[in-house]
Amino acid sequence: MQKRENYLYVGMDLHKDTHTAVMVNCWNEKLDVIVIENKPSEFSKLAKKVDKAALRLNLSPIYGLENAYGYGRSLAVWLIEKGYVVKDVNPSLAYDQRKSAPMMKKNDEHDAYCVATVLINQLHTLPDAKPEDNHWTLSQLVNRRDTLVKDGIRLKNALHQQVAVVYPSYRKFFCEIDRKSALYFWKTYPSPGYLKGKSAEELMAELKAVSANYTINKAEMILECVQNYGNTIRDYQQSRDFITQSLVRDLEHQVVELAQIDTEIEKMLKNFDYKLTTMPGVGNTVASKLIAEIGDIRRFPNTDKLASFAGIAPKSFSSAGKGRDESNKQGNRELHGLFYFLAVTMVSVSTKGKPYNPIFRTYFLRKISEGKTKSQALVCIMRRLVNIIYGMMKNKTKYRPYVLSEDKAI
Repeated sequence: MQKRENYLYVGMDLHKDTHTAVMVNCWNEKLDVIVIENKPSEFSKLAKKVDKAALRLNLSPIYGLENAYGYGRSLAVWLIEKGYVVKDVNPSLAYDQRKSAPMMKKNDEHDAYCVATVLINQLHTLPDAKPEDNHWTLSQLVNRRDTLVKDGIRLKNALHQQVAVVYPSYRKFFCEIDRKSALYFWKTYPSPGYLKGKSAEELMAELKAVSANYTINKAEMILECVQNYGNTIRDYQQSRDFITQSLVRDLEHQVVELAQIDTEIEKMLKNFDYKLTTMPGVGNTVASKLIAEIGDIRRFPNTDKLASFAGIAPKSFSSAGKGRDESNKQGNRELHGLFYFLAVTMVSVSTKGKPYNPIFRTYFLRKISEGKTKSQALVCIMRRLVNIIYGMMKNKTKYRPYVLSEDKAI
């Protein structure tokens, strides 16, 4: 085991533009403060100053980075490539260290000192920083896709507001406001005035060129509804028509971008050689999110650790021999949400009454019959899913549904 007195501890407070480093010995004595810019040319300056101090004191430098996967990722990669020992310090640990002082203070130098203190106290338990490019790139693609989806929802809501004024019964026209034929209609006819003199046959021919299953009855229904509206045109209608057409252009662009992101995610998934998509309910989108949030599966020695990381395993609260287990509100909430989504999917039933996954559905109903609430039974499903996905990622195997026994996992 490493001896604490053999190291020179470098705590790093990381920001977008600058990083602050504080050198500390094993007795928590502050030796020096270094401020550098967040760029590779500055990293060598930091390393030279730290190496010089370490040589003078006959110590080995060890770096502690507060969240080595955020603003400090470039520095972490550079230090690891140069052969330095780099530990990842959870920001919550540094925060607890700041709070432990009689009078809490907050500045970059003190934050870096708190990181160094955590590094000293938890030297043997802190994980090594492992900022791998494949997980980082996939995570960025997933975040970009989520942003596009959220933007699309905002755009559709705005389009609903615009067309509802000029086409009060617009929901009868198209089952979805953003389908291809609908977007063509809103862009070409943003208000009823553009339909003046248009026959049902002409309208059907236009829409049929966009969507092959469009009928003359639907075209006649649209023109009849417009005729029965009365006057829905208001002052400055031309400007509102421009807004509608602008929203349509953004939605069309969003569809193209989303398709390109999905293609790029599919290519990235091949680099991992996981077979998560063989599991019912797990497509490329869900698989990419699971991998991005879990990261390197080898950092979890068993399924219990992964369940705790996802906030699924219960936490025990006790004192004087008395206590109880409570639901865990901590952990990675994005990952928790993914497992919850999968659990709901696994126990759902189709409109024809057929279970989506009969094995999970049976297990779910059995837990309810044992006295658990639906929420508690879903947590049991989530825990089983953690076991399955952990095994699939650890061994890179396909999904194989089976039942070990009446009480065993799926």
